[in-house]
Amino acid sequence: MMALTQSDRNRIRKIIQLAEDILENNEGDAERRPKRIRRSGKELAAFRKMLLSERKRGTPVAELARKHGITTAYIYQLK
Repeated sequence: MMALTQSDRNRIRKIIQLAEDILENNEGDAERRPKRIRRSGKELAAFRKMLLSERKRGTPVAELARKHGITTAYIYQLK
């Protein structure tokens, strides 16, 4: 087995610390996510129509996504 230099050990410690920080910050993400809303066929059609009309009025996609709890990609793919 190869011996590690001091700089290698420092790099490994830094990587471990970064990984621990990431894990600590992401623990509550699932709890903060809004619950998924299931819509019936008629409600979904009305929702899509409303989104398209708001887009035609010039409402920013990010604002619509935040307001309705959907992704921006979903709004962009509507036609």
